[in-house]
Amino acid sequence: MTLELQILGLAALLWAAQLLCLSVAANLKLDRDWLMGPRDEPRHLEGVTGRLQRALNNMTESLLLFAVAVTVLEFADRSGGAVTEGCAVTYLVARLAYVPAYAFGLSPWRSVIWFIGFAATLVMLFAGLLS
Repeated sequence: MTLELQILGLAALLWAAQLLCLSVAANLKLDRDWLMGPRDEPRHLEGVTGRLQRALNNMTESLLLFAVAVTVLEFADRSGGAVTEGCAVTYLVARLAYVPAYAFGLSPWRSVIWFIGFAATLVMLFAGLLS
């Protein structure tokens, strides 16, 4: 298995960990009756819990593009190089840093960290398409 695929698996585990953290935080904040009911009326999460929800939404979007980049590299048989492996590691480190940066409202660092992960993903995608 290539390092890029391993990083994709780790990124999926990060997504699952973010979902778990959000679930715990939301369950501590929201009304028990609403949680046990059909949830027909949406609830707005605020503070750290709301930021965790938005960070998870961002991870979902980010993970899709990263998975496409890894897939293109794998099918084009262009994975395993120093550039694509470095970008994959950079993506994962950026995503790991993004969660606390967003949760604690570290501005502008949250946006800088997001851009680093996004740029690493784009480099991987272009490496798969253009090499």
